[in-house]
Amino acid sequence: DLRNSGFKLAPVDTNLFPGGFNNLNPDFLPLCVQAMQSAVEKVCPEARGVLLIPENHTRNLFYLQNVAQIVTILKQAGMRVRVGSLLPEISEATPMQLPNGGTLTLEPLVRRGKRLGLADPGSGSGTGFDPCVVLLNNDLSAGVPDILQNLEQAVFPPLSAGWTTRRKSQHFAAYDRVAGEFAKLIGIDPWLINPYFATCSQVNFQERVGEECLAAKVEGVLQKMRAKYAEYGVKHDPFVIVKADAGTYGMGIMTVKEASEITGLNRKQRNRMAVVKEGLGVSDVLVQEGIYTFEHINDAVAEPVVYMVDHYVVGGFYRVHTGRGVDENLNAPGMHFEPLAFKTCCTLPNPDCA
Repeated sequence: DLRNSGFKLAPVDTNLFPGGFNNLNPDFLPLCVQAMQSAVEKVCPEARGVLLIPENHTRNLFYLQNVAQIVTILKQAGMRVRVGSLLPEISEATPMQLPNGGTLTLEPLVRRGKRLGLADPGSGSGTGFDPCVVLLNNDLSAGVPDILQNLEQAVFPPLSAGWTTRRKSQHFAAYDRVAGEFAKLIGIDPWLINPYFATCSQVNFQERVGEECLAAKVEGVLQKMRAKYAEYGVKHDPFVIVKADAGTYGMGIMTVKEASEITGLNRKQRNRMAVVKEGLGVSDVLVQEGIYTFEHINDAVAEPVVYMVDHYVVGGFYRVHTGRGVDENLNAPGMHFEPLAFKTCCTLPNPDCA
């Protein structure tokens, strides 16, 4: 997720288990197919099959359209692909009717020794579907289930990339190093492409534990932002985004302009910050420099989201929200998406920029 304030362009979030492939511009489907071919061939040159494991929320049919689009990309890349569900109630092949008129079939997973597959071999032969790659579109917020542990097959993204262990702050620490090297190479201030951030651990919003740490980190980031705003003549008020250091779906997020707001949270605000997806409690908190978005679609606030497969850019879309402001999180109920049509296909380097 990117934010473009005019004076600054920087990423504010990165998702390794994206749920919006169905929102990409259809014109760029060939890029997705080529990138997927390259990515799968690295780990499974024989490409016997791919087992795709989605999130558990089968009631979200728009998310399932994303899963169906990933299936389409894999099939057009020449793979045999099936969708295996972690849900215990999926005990047989279960077709799901999608809003766009399509159908997605979920099947129960079967563990055989150190291999994961499906009981029904489908169009193949043998005792069942035995893929060479397990592709996760499940962020493992609720933990890593036993059925996925210690597989001999390649699992991508790896289990360690799930929210059980991964932290947003780890990603932004790595990005901080890359942005610093890149900025030095082209002679710019790294702040122009990199948001400040800080972390607090052992926070309990409901019990008001860790508020002092959090307020101090908020003030620290705001002070650094005020200095940069003064340096570049930015007239807007700085703000920070306080959010769970692990988790997604736009949960556990708030906009803060003064450190005193942290110690002044009411019960409803504390409860909203205390849990994220799967009802998991929040204890590790990220304080991130807020970046205004000055992009609009039909007078509604928007932000670009760029999608990649492996290291290839394959498209993107605008996340648009008619009920949110330029300093607020747009990943919230009421958002909609507009395909982002890149001017070029994103695959050819420009030698004039070397």
